[in-house]
Amino acid sequence: MEKFIIEGGRRLEGVVTPSGNKNSALPVLAACLLTDEEIVLHNVPNITDVVTMQSLLASLGVKVEPLGDHSWRIHAREVCPADLDPDLTRKIRASILLAGPMVARSGQLTLPPPGGDVIGRRRVDTHLLALKKLGASIKYDRNFQFESHGLKGADILLDEASVTATENAIMACTTAKGRSMIRNAASEPHIQELCHFLNTLGGDIRNIGSNTLEINGVPKLHGGEFAIGPDYLEVVSFIGAAVVTNGSIRIRNAGCEYLSMIRLVFERLGVHWNQEGEDIVVPSNQKLRIEPDLGGAIPEISVMPWPAFPTDLMSIAIVVATQSKGTVLFHDWMYPSRMFFTDKLVGMGAQIVLCDPHRCIVQGPSRFYGEKMESPDIRAGMALLLATLSAPGKSVIRNIGQIDRGYEKVDVKLKSLGATIERVTE
Repeated sequence: MEKFIIEGGRRLEGVVTPSGNKNSALPVLAACLLTDEEIVLHNVPNITDVVTMQSLLASLGVKVEPLGDHSWRIHAREVCPADLDPDLTRKIRASILLAGPMVARSGQLTLPPPGGDVIGRRRVDTHLLALKKLGASIKYDRNFQFESHGLKGADILLDEASVTATENAIMACTTAKGRSMIRNAASEPHIQELCHFLNTLGGDIRNIGSNTLEINGVPKLHGGEFAIGPDYLEVVSFIGAAVVTNGSIRIRNAGCEYLSMIRLVFERLGVHWNQEGEDIVVPSNQKLRIEPDLGGAIPEISVMPWPAFPTDLMSIAIVVATQSKGTVLFHDWMYPSRMFFTDKLVGMGAQIVLCDPHRCIVQGPSRFYGEKMESPDIRAGMALLLATLSAPGKSVIRNIGQIDRGYEKVDVKLKSLGATIERVTE
C-alpha cells in the first residue's frame, strides 16, 4: 500500500495540463462493445479505474491494445458473455455500464454487483427499469442476469436523473430497433461526450445536452477514432489547490465550456480566475470572502443534476470554504456519506459543524496543521490532499489508491507546480 508524505505551506506556481475525463473514458470504453469494428481512443487517462474497465473488456473477449501514451485500440470483433470476475466488478461502480451494450450486442450478461466509492447507497433500479422498457429481462440472485432477444425502441422516463443509468439507456437504445426517447435524462459533460462518440460511429442521437434525448436506432455501428475531453473535475481540483496555497497557475486545455455554474459557486466563496482561450489562469490575489445572501443570511451551496453544481466537487468546495472569510452551509442530498470526511478537516483545524449526513456548516478562515489520515474515497481524498498542501508542516495520507482511481499521477503534476510531495510504499 502506498501513501503520500506532504510538506505543506508552499505556494503552487506554474503550468499544468489535466488528463482525459475519467467519467467520459469509462462509458466510452464500454460503448466499444457495440461494434465489431476497430476503435481508436485518444487522451485516455492512465488511472486504475480505466485499467479495471480495460480488464473487464478483455475478459469479454475484446482486444485491448495500447498505441502509445494515452491512446488505445479497442476491437470487440467477437464478445463472449462470460461470467465477470467479481473482484474486478466490485472495484468500480462503472462495471454496471457493461449491461447496456452487452444486452444490445450479445443478448446476455451475468454481472456481479458493482462497487465503487463508499459514499452511501447507490441504487441500480433506474438502470434495470430502463433496460426492461427496451425488452430486456433481468433476474437477480446475488448476480444480475440480463437477457434479451432483440431490443426495441421505447419511450423511457427515468425515475431519477442518474448519470450511469442514462449512459446505459443511451448505449442500449443506439442499436435498438426503432425510435427511443429518454426523458429526465442526465446531461453531464461525460454523457454529452458519450453521445458524440456514438454518433461518430454512425449512431443517431439528437437533443444532446438536454434532459430529453431522441435516439433513432441503427442496425450497426462502424469503427472510428475519438479523443476524450479534459477532466473538468481535475481542472477544478487544481483551481482549488492554487487558491488554498495562495498560488498562481495556468491550466491548459481546461474545457472552459463546462465550468459556468462551477464558476458561479466558487465566486460565492471569493474565488475568481481568468479565461485565456482554452486556458484558465488562477491568480494569487484571491479575496476569499464568502458572499452572504440578501440581508446577510448564511448562503447555501447545494448539489443538483447538471448543469447545476456537481456532487463530485462538493469536497473540494468545502476545503476552499475553510480558507474563506465567512460562513456557508453545504448540502449534498444525493449521498449520505459524502460529508463524513469533514472530521479529518476538523482534526487539521477547520471550523466545521456536521449537521447531519447531508449537511455541514463551514466557518472560515481556518489555519490548517499537518496531520496523518486516510483517503476514504476519490473526491474526499483529493480534498484532503488540497488541505495538506496548505497546512504548514508534515502530513501523511494513506490509502492513496483511492485518489489514483480518479487522478493520473497527481503527485507528479503537483511537484511540477512546486509542491513537496512524495509517494512512499508502506
